[in-house]
Amino acid sequence: GPGFIPSKGLKQLHVLFNQNTTWAKNRTLDEIKKMLANSNVIITLWNKTNLIGFGRATTDQVYRAVLWDIVISKDLQRVGLGKIIVEELLKDKKINSAEKIYLMTTDSKDFYKQLGFKVNINQFLMVLN
Repeated sequence: GPGFIPSKGLKQLHVLFNQNTTWAKNRTLDEIKKMLANSNVIITLWNKTNLIGFGRATTDQVYRAVLWDIVISKDLQRVGLGKIIVEELLKDKKINSAEKIYLMTTDSKDFYKQLGFKVNINQFLMVLN
């Protein structure tokens, strides 16, 4: 079904996170499984049987949607695959029915700007850990 990731894919997603992100290192397989189950939209990119890209989103389908965990395998970055993941997430009715779509990024601001996202200086990102 939509967002279905075979069990081998789960292990591959674990590796993709560990090798290509700073923020999603050290997530456990059980945590990743739960995260996927509670995401509204999941996009995966495959090269034959290898998982090379991933992105997900959560949404209330009216007011707010948030894109999360967009990652492309390092050796395949800068060829447009990240753009495909973002565009596919934004194409989904559950996501584009929300009046505002948010994301957080540490070092990919320019990438998201070219996809139409704007830096919002009127809002503060606040975190409760």
